[in-house]
Amino acid sequence: MGKLVSTVFVTLDGVYQAPGGPQEDRAGGFDQGGWSFPFGDEDFGAFVTEAFDRAGAFLLGRRTYEIFASHWPKVTDPADPIAAKLNALPKYVASSTLTDPAWSGSTVIAGDLAKEVAALKERTDGELQIHGSGALVRSLLDLGLLDTLHLLTFPVVLGAGRRLFAEGAVPTRFRHTGGRVTGAGVSIQSYDTAGRPEYGSYALPEPDPTA
Repeated sequence: MGKLVSTVFVTLDGVYQAPGGPQEDRAGGFDQGGWSFPFGDEDFGAFVTEAFDRAGAFLLGRRTYEIFASHWPKVTDPADPIAAKLNALPKYVASSTLTDPAWSGSTVIAGDLAKEVAALKERTDGELQIHGSGALVRSLLDLGLLDTLHLLTFPVVLGAGRRLFAEGAVPTRFRHTGGRVTGAGVSIQSYDTAGRPEYGSYALPEPDPTA
């Protein structure tokens, strides 16, 4: 059985929209695409390569799928660690509107998301990986299906754009499993989901009047 693992790039103010380029995703008039590029140093590249090495299949939201499908099939160098995995391994797209994906090895999931993804985890060797796809990540987290989150926080504030955790997300606790900071200042932190949050108080207890 595979693990469902999400890798998400976010800014300090939680924006995940269009990290890779100016034209990647301009929905909502977003004009700050490509904000992750200046931080793409050797340390960052090493983490990405390590992550893709563990992939057994990919699960993507429609928007991320279309961004990937417009680029990665054109990268045919077998030595490219990202393209080699994306082009060769099964790709599943969670979408109720996409019907005929052109990228080889792609399958659309349009039914019961919880049931379909649970079945994918059962039959995947290695990691079932989600890249980007913030809305899908939130849905799978709410359903209790996400196992691991790699959160890459870039040292930049944008003040606009879609945010990873919007109001209304299901309260979730995570267990920190590892981390590093790249030379360019990107904080790469890994978390496993760990049920619901626990609560307490730093306030001093009220004195016992009978003591």
